This record gives sequence, C-alpha cells and structure tokens, in this order.
Amino acid sequence: MSDFVKNRARPEIFTLKPYVPGKPIEEVKRELGLEDVIKLASNENPLGPSPLAMAAVAAALPDLSLYPDANCYLLKQKLASHLSVDAAEILVGNGSDEILMMLATAFLNRGDQVIYGTPTFSEYEITARIMGAECLEVPLVDFTHDLEGILAAINERTKMVYLCNPNNPTGTIVSRSAVQNFMERVPDHVLVVFDEAYGEYAESPEFISGYKYVKEGRNAIVLHTLSKIYGLAGLRIGYAFTTSDIAQAVERVRDPFNINNLAQVGARAALDDTGHLQQSREVNRQGKQYLYDSFEKMGLFYVPTEANFIFVDTGRNCRTVFQALLEKGVIIRTGDVFGHPDFIRVTIGTAEQNQRFIESLAQVLGE
Repeated sequence: MSDFVKNRARPEIFTLKPYVPGKPIEEVKRELGLEDVIKLASNENPLGPSPLAMAAVAAALPDLSLYPDANCYLLKQKLASHLSVDAAEILVGNGSDEILMMLATAFLNRGDQVIYGTPTFSEYEITARIMGAECLEVPLVDFTHDLEGILAAINERTKMVYLCNPNNPTGTIVSRSAVQNFMERVPDHVLVVFDEAYGEYAESPEFISGYKYVKEGRNAIVLHTLSKIYGLAGLRIGYAFTTSDIAQAVERVRDPFNINNLAQVGARAALDDTGHLQQSREVNRQGKQYLYDSFEKMGLFYVPTEANFIFVDTGRNCRTVFQALLEKGVIIRTGDVFGHPDFIRVTIGTAEQNQRFIESLAQVLGE
C-alpha cells in the first residue's frame, strides 16, 4: 500500500469486510467448463422479471440518449399509490443498498453507534463503518432477532437500529407482539430501519410491517426492493417509506440521476403486474414445502423461512459442500460468511431447480 493511500484515505475503509456476492453463472461456466448451471445463491426470482416490465424496458430503449427524470416523479407517484402514502414520504435508490448508504451519509457521524443482529445483511455494517460509526452486534436467539438484547444495548450514542425482517440469512421474522413491545420502548432519538426486502414473501400472520410506525409519525423507515419478488435485480431499484422530514434530509445526499430510465419504467410496470407477483409467491410456497420435506427425509436441520431462501445445516463443512455442488452446476451460498460454517443458504427455485438441487445435495452428502 502506498504512503498516499495509507495516510490520505479514510481510515475507516480499512476496517471493512468486503461484501461477498453470490457466484455468477458465467464465472462458474468459465472456471469449470460447464454448460448447464443453475444459481440458487442470491435470492433472485426464478421466474425472472414481469413480462410487463420487460415490455416497458424494451419500449424505452429509444430514449437511452436522454437523461432520466432526476426526481423520479412518475415512479414516486406510482409507489405512493401502491403504498397509499404521500409521494413526499418516498425515497428511491439504486437498489436498497444505496438507500442504506444515503441514510448513513445523512445521519451518522464518527462516534455514533448503530445496532443490528448477527448474522444479518452485511451492508448495515459496511455503510455505518464508512461513516466512522461504532457497530454493535447483538447475536440472534434461535436464529431470530433478540429485540430485548437490542433494547438493552441502546444508549445515548445510538443513532440507528437495523431490523431485517424477514432476516437474511435465516429467513425468520420477529413476532408482531415483539415488534410492538420494542417500538413502545425504543427511545425517540433512535432511527429504526425496517429492512423488508423479503416482506412480500412473508405468509405468517405474525409478520408486521414497519409501515404502521412510520404512519404514526415515529422515527422509522421501511426499505423495500424490486430485486427480489419483482425480479428486477439487474436494474437496481429500491425504495423506502418514511416521514417527510426524514425523506427530505436523505434527499440532500442523493446523487442526481441515481435511477436510470430503464429502471424507472421497468419498476412502474412491475408494480402493476399483480399476476406475476401472485405467481411468484405460489412458486415460492410450493418450493418451500418441497425443500422442507426433502430436508426432513435427509435428516437435515433447517430454519423455517418467511422469505425465498432456506438456511440449512448440512453437517459438513459448507465450503466442501459448496465446491462439490458447484462441480454439479449448482450454485448456493456458504454459511461461513454468516458465522455458521456447517450451514448453506439456498434460494427457493422452480420445481425443476429445487429437484436438481436436492438430488445433487444428496449425492454430495453421500459421497
């Protein structure tokens, strides 16, 4: 490392743990010389994007020479209608990842504290550390957020609490009563960030969205993405609902033209396609049950999920299982990056993909 970088770069960046994405299909094909590869690593929608979204994106191609609407007016109006809220309470980002970075930039100073469960989505730590904030991790209990532990950890320096609900990588939710109890006791100086990237998949009556608390005027924000159930991961589009005051503050640090035109038109069309949304939920519901049954027959422990992925204990070193599955053309996510070296996280795919994964896993564990 040069003296310039060592002495002039923000010291916080050297504390970061790089985000580890799911391995791309093309990379596996190149490395292993395979032609038929399926990816069940990044929680993408196995049905792909909405046909309405694809048509809208294709129709917008002639406008690629024009700058997109910097204010995302039409998309914000669509989201406001979709959520039955005011457009002034909506934020949009280049994926919900960018909204997390905007939140950190707008609100966190060096010495502030943020709290989140562990394991959970790594971007909370990354964005907070960049701004020099102290990151306090509260271990999950039974693979679920320990809200009592989080409350006990809050002090006068705590600026944000992140609740990934359903949680990534465990797929668990915090019960309605637990969230209500938490929100009744969390201090007003804390911004509660509800990350509901997988909220559309949740089926349990115990799931409660953070929308309720934003509408009550609490210091809260609810994050959503169109990368998961809406199948637009390649367009990078996320959104958030919060109070107009918080939204206005975050807008001050937003990059101009942060949402490209294709993402804006694709997102608006995807939100209209309720048929694709329902089909995606049904495919996930059926696939989840098939995988549950298969894991039980194989004697494997798994965490029941409210998302589109399952966290499962293979009883083997996850890296060994990962590599063996890779050689069979099946990409999954290793659990060691989440602190569970015997676990893997597998995205729920189509019926054919799920069957191929189970057959491959049975062969790997039997070898």
